[in-house]
Amino acid sequence: MQQMSNRSFPTEFLLLPFADTRELQLLHFALFLGIYLAALLGNGLIITTIACSHHLHTPMYFFLLNLAFLDLGSISTTVPKAMANSLWDTRTISYAGCATQVFMFVAFITAEFYLLTVMAYDRYVAICRPLHYGTVMASRTCVTMAAVAWGTGVLSTVLHTANTFSLPLCQGNALDQFFCEIPQILKLSCSDAYLREVQFIIFCFCSGTACIAFIVLSYVQIFRAVLRIPSEQGRHKAFSTCLPHLAVVSLFSGTIMFAYVMPSSISSSFLNLLLEVLYSVVPPIVNPLIYSMRNKELKDALRKLMVSMFFSTHKVPCPVYK
Repeated sequence: MQQMSNRSFPTEFLLLPFADTRELQLLHFALFLGIYLAALLGNGLIITTIACSHHLHTPMYFFLLNLAFLDLGSISTTVPKAMANSLWDTRTISYAGCATQVFMFVAFITAEFYLLTVMAYDRYVAICRPLHYGTVMASRTCVTMAAVAWGTGVLSTVLHTANTFSLPLCQGNALDQFFCEIPQILKLSCSDAYLREVQFIIFCFCSGTACIAFIVLSYVQIFRAVLRIPSEQGRHKAFSTCLPHLAVVSLFSGTIMFAYVMPSSISSSFLNLLLEVLYSVVPPIVNPLIYSMRNKELKDALRKLMVSMFFSTHKVPCPVYK
């Protein structure tokens, strides 16, 4: 570990390298480049399809549109820097760059967590209170809930970043992760100086647990209502809109909570790296696949969009999402 002499704040941090040999570094660069391009393509197609398809201008797809934007933001915060470090055989990131990475990543992750909670509520109203769906999930209400999710992410990251980067660091500047993350930075802080930020993390963890409890209760009611649907086709349609969201929530919340509550006795650099990849890199790739595979409306709209783009002689205008 590179030690700092007589300084409380380093000018740069050292990130965890993926490999020591040049061949493996280039392999990691190629792998991350493929992952990043796949995430850009998948989420970009979802955004374009929803924006250009009139019949998808509904609350469920409006929230899915926001989710795609958040996935693009989160993966663009971490992966490009990791690719650059692997390509140029370096592991440094500036102090300002690290603070920016923490700010952006926490904002996107927090907003995504609250947006997934809102999406669970949307599915609950659609299935358990279908007659009131148009009134409860009005356009203005949906925009307000999405804005609250984004705003909560920004507010949370402002407090987190300000607390974390105001702490004096006395344990060097090497982070045991491939991107800047708050728990790794707290490990470098002076003793007892990090307690204020830890208390705030505990508060956020409790609020996150409350969101998960709300999602679980919502889906208990949803499954009870779906099982009472008499027609098999109706049950299949209801499950096709709920199961993708439930899978995304399970993958996202499960990995991130395990990463933060994992006992130090079983912690290791490899396990930390695996968990970080699972909740920061994997969801932006698999979310478009999960939603597109189980959603017939989205697949049909995407197919029509691709046909109109490649086989039509006339340009198809993309309407503004209302």
